[in-house]
Amino acid sequence: MKLFAHLFVVSLLVFTSAAAEAPLLDKTLVVWAAPANLEQRGGSALTIDDGRDNFDAIVFAELAPAKWMAGSDFWKRSQKEQAAFPVEAADSKAFVQIAIVYSGRQVTVFRNAQLYSQHTMAEAPQEFGPAARVNIGKRHRRQNDPSHFAGAIDDARIYAQPLTAEDLAALKPNVASELKPWAWWTFDDRDARDRTGRFLISELAGSARIEDGKLVLDGVGGEFACASGREIPFAYETPTRPQEVPADWLTYHLAHPGPGEGMPGDPNCAFYWKGRYHLHYIYRHLDGFAFAHVSSEDMVHWKWHSTTLTPTKTGHGMFSGTGFFTRDGRPAIIYHGEGSGRNQIAIAEDDNLEKWSKPMVLEPKIRPDQDGSKIANWDPDAWIDGESYYALSGGSPGSGKPPTLFKSADLKSWDYLGLFLTKDMPDVKADEDISCPNFFKIGNKDMLLCISHTLGCRYYLGEWKNEKFTPQFHARMNWHGWDFFAPESLVTKDGRRVMWAWCNLGYPQSGIQSLPREITLPDDGVLRIKPLRELECLRAEEQSLNKSSLPAGTRHPVPAMAGDVREFRLGFQSASAKEFGLEIHCDAAGKNGLAISVEPEAQILRLGELRVPFTLQAGEPVELRIFLDKSMIEVFANDRQAAVAVHKHKNEDQGITLFSNGGETTVLKAVSWKMKSIYP
Repeated sequence: MKLFAHLFVVSLLVFTSAAAEAPLLDKTLVVWAAPANLEQRGGSALTIDDGRDNFDAIVFAELAPAKWMAGSDFWKRSQKEQAAFPVEAADSKAFVQIAIVYSGRQVTVFRNAQLYSQHTMAEAPQEFGPAARVNIGKRHRRQNDPSHFAGAIDDARIYAQPLTAEDLAALKPNVASELKPWAWWTFDDRDARDRTGRFLISELAGSARIEDGKLVLDGVGGEFACASGREIPFAYETPTRPQEVPADWLTYHLAHPGPGEGMPGDPNCAFYWKGRYHLHYIYRHLDGFAFAHVSSEDMVHWKWHSTTLTPTKTGHGMFSGTGFFTRDGRPAIIYHGEGSGRNQIAIAEDDNLEKWSKPMVLEPKIRPDQDGSKIANWDPDAWIDGESYYALSGGSPGSGKPPTLFKSADLKSWDYLGLFLTKDMPDVKADEDISCPNFFKIGNKDMLLCISHTLGCRYYLGEWKNEKFTPQFHARMNWHGWDFFAPESLVTKDGRRVMWAWCNLGYPQSGIQSLPREITLPDDGVLRIKPLRELECLRAEEQSLNKSSLPAGTRHPVPAMAGDVREFRLGFQSASAKEFGLEIHCDAAGKNGLAISVEPEAQILRLGELRVPFTLQAGEPVELRIFLDKSMIEVFANDRQAAVAVHKHKNEDQGITLFSNGGETTVLKAVSWKMKSIYP
């Protein structure tokens, strides 16, 4: 993540009181702020966040230079046209009062109690309930947002009602008002406590500092955290599909049904245990980032368990990690505790994996001759080698915090071993982090399955020796955006290595998991990627074609195979064609579909505009396994390459057309099945 060099990060986490209160709708955000410079862009002087990335904020210069605005998630409640907004001209020592008043759908911004801007929201006001948080500095809590406010804060308040210009004019920084604030920070004591008593615990960390009664944001880094200190009632929640399922929802992919969004939807902590497969994934529970929990007998048909791994239960949000087994055979999880600044470990206390021990912090011992500043405390993995536990923390070489390694005999006391990698690969850039790691033996190599946030899912093959990993080969598994992201794997009851990834397609659902993939590494050293064999239980109504020829320029509709919830198994052979394959989602004339094809000379597997490297040996036939689940497509080519795509289409566009361009192609086989739903 790249940060503006002169900006400062400060985050104020707030967990509201357990008292039964109406959610905040009408409200007023007030802050006395002095921007350090007028060139900065997009930071927040005060944000309230609902814990799921829905937020309202006092934002400086996000859409227009040196102008204040009412910020919100994807500008849903913001005014984008800002030509008439006054430009801020105050110097860095002048504190200005900025207030944003929310009354119904009306949003009014005041500067020093004078009208600055006003607009009507296009949608209903955002509610802020028990999981609400507040940020100062960072516009909102999303990890990859680089925008922060630089300067000083003299006073920050939230009122649980709309204030008028007269009310605002009467307010003085650090002076109690006749109207009682809902929350209030004056920064006039070393702990910067909330003066209303709503939030009992506060902590100033890093380079953030209190100076002369001000919160100073000096561009170095730090965090100011507050918590209520009261126990928030735990809300049991089981993700459940609605009675009226939207027509475009997927049929045989596992996807988060709500409540909350599966964003991020990273799969985590997978096990085969006591006759069932268990998988967790991140979603936005009303309590914050939590692990949804599903289990299955076949990795195809899943049931949701009640969500129990939530911030109220663990004391922190649930970010990416993996599952492993203790030496005595109990399932355990290691993950990053969002907001805790540390990686955490918990051990299952029941066979349904619904009850977990209190998290144990992975806090390594640092010897005087070691540099502990390189430890990122980021996405972890853990495994057993001999009598020892090893834990890996993700990181980014370009940030100075590369992946690091730790060792323990008991999961409680950890030694720092230093860097995990002996070297990096020449095809990996310095800014490509290693996150969501999963490390295991495969074939005669060791494999690091992980992501780069810039490139998505990828893997390294190499050798684990003398408590170091030497990578020897590196390849990608994702080809567009975050279509195949945050991988996780397990070993099946019969010894297969099976992996999933989060498919952040933006449509039609959140929290979509890829189809399970079996991965193997035979003696030739080329990774094989196959769809899970258990998926065959979903097949119905088989249709097939005899071996046939497609002359150059041929388009051959196949009405018997029409549909948008299907599996295809196709074999092709061509010595001359420039491109061959099939189109899906074709119209009634068999045209205007999405091409899924191979370009042998260009060494490309194509899914519409997506072009994926794929090399054929001389004379080698092509076998395509294609899984079509309405708008989502997964393609496997010769068990050596795979790709994911999404394609919106009209419901009536379900035609299938075979084609060959630039030469003749022989269709060796063409078999298709309708696919049954995995949902009851």
